Amino acid sequence: MSRATTSLIVPPILQADIKTFGEDKVNLPSDTAKERRAKVNDLRDRLAKWMKDHPDCGLAKSYLSGSLAKGTALRTSSDVDVALYITYDGERKANRKLSNWIADRLRKAYPQMSAEQIEPQEFSVKIRFKEAGVEVDIVPVFYEGDPQDKGWLVSKKTGRLMLTSIPMHLAFTRRRKDAQPQHFAQVVRLIKWWAAEQKAKDTNFRFKSFMIELICAHLADNGQDFSDYRKSMEAFFNYIVSTGLKQRIAFKDYYAATELPGTLPDVVQIFDPVNAKNNVASQYTENNRKLIVEAAQDALDALNEAHTANTKGHAVEMWRVVLGSSFRG
Repeated sequence: MSRATTSLIVPPILQADIKTFGEDKVNLPSDTAKERRAKVNDLRDRLAKWMKDHPDCGLAKSYLSGSLAKGTALRTSSDVDVALYITYDGERKANRKLSNWIADRLRKAYPQMSAEQIEPQEFSVKIRFKEAGVEVDIVPVFYEGDPQDKGWLVSKKTGRLMLTSIPMHLAFTRRRKDAQPQHFAQVVRLIKWWAAEQKAKDTNFRFKSFMIELICAHLADNGQDFSDYRKSMEAFFNYIVSTGLKQRIAFKDYYAATELPGTLPDVVQIFDPVNAKNNVASQYTENNRKLIVEAAQDALDALNEAHTANTKGHAVEMWRVVLGSSFRG
């Protein structure tokens, strides 16, 4: 009598392979992140002292913001964002006059820096640390003393003003990270890497990091387990394909659903978790939406094919559709 035997089919690309790729290629190394945070915190401490000594300077406070603050920065990123809360007595408008006004105060706060290191941009001010290869973008927030630190953040790319709160945003992300330690942030970084690959191939492709973070947060809030990176990425792409990015996304952390606006003409609607009136995707066109959906479909097809590939070579080829040519498996 023979005993029936069964064999488990092992996929060519394992969780360990994806994890290794993330650590080696995608993630900002922890030592680098620590060094950058220390540099920025020193910068903020000096600025805070100068503000205290000059109470009428028009600067109120600052926060480390963006991907470095959230722990979702990519290895390829050299920019660090600092939100500078200002009590500006001029017109509440982002322009070169405002950038020059901020740069003038920063030069006074940091006399040890050369004038070239502090450079006004169109809607922000850039501080360059050449020896460290780091650039700090000082992004203004028009502030009127709100106790939750809500203020009008200036988009450093468009100059658009958005009512939001940096510490509330950081707390929003921290809650999702704490619920799924390591894994939530890792999946966000992998998806951001995929989006960067798409942008490199097609200059018309747009998919900003904040939207990716919010879609991941939406999936997590609805029960998605992020501990399996392949399945989590498939869930992300499947969500985009199945909804066509036509399903409204909003959160209940800081406001009720009744505070959201009614019918909007916006093609994609993903709402700021701090401000119910701010659709962070309001500038996206139908063509932008279609390109994201098409790229997500390609990625989803590639991951499905990779999972059932007969050879590791074929599986690696499919994963490269998603993560680029540097993926080795």
